[in-house]
Amino acid sequence: MTETVREISENDQLRADIYQLLAALMRRQPSAELLQFLADLDIEVEEGNAMSDAWVALKQAAQKSDTDTLEDEYFAIFLGVGSGEIMPYGSWFMTGSLMDKPLAALRSDLMQLGFEREENVKEPEDHVAALCEVMGCLILEAPGYRQLAFYQRHIGSWIIRFCDNLAKTPSAQFYVAVAQLANAFFMAEANEFEQLSLNIPVNCPGSADLEPVEEQAVQIN
Repeated sequence: MTETVREISENDQLRADIYQLLAALMRRQPSAELLQFLADLDIEVEEGNAMSDAWVALKQAAQKSDTDTLEDEYFAIFLGVGSGEIMPYGSWFMTGSLMDKPLAALRSDLMQLGFEREENVKEPEDHVAALCEVMGCLILEAPGYRQLAFYQRHIGSWIIRFCDNLAKTPSAQFYVAVAQLANAFFMAEANEFEQLSLNIPVNCPGSADLEPVEEQAVQIN
């Protein structure tokens, strides 16, 4: 039996790559290799374009940063002594508390989609980095209505507030630029999914449920 090969558009590949980049930057401070990659970005500047401006800002921030300073900045923002300057969890932004109903719903959806949490992972699955990882995978592997359902249930309602809060954290310097990129990207994603929702028939088969994609592991270390 011949397997159907899903064609990935250039736009979807770029979106998936940005999700994975944001996941890497939110999961831990950037490595020297990632920092150099960002500092060497070849950017096609478009005046007045929010994404273009954000890429330029991130490149400049990477050129001015070093791994030791970023280790301290990341720790203060995301970890801290007791807690960081921001709660990077979907449940917190949706309900004001951790380990709430949104996390239970997320875990159920992840199980249906075939994502597994690694045993050594301590962070809950609604960490922003984990959610970005999942979205990056879904864009490449799942039909549009699966992507839309996951985004609307677990990301869309709070992610812009998270970006705004990240930019305002007291310790943020490099992460101001990360927040700028994330903000511009998720504004574009809101438009992307709004258009997708208009293109999906109301009676789309299976749209009410989530089906498994190729088994993945959610990695937050």
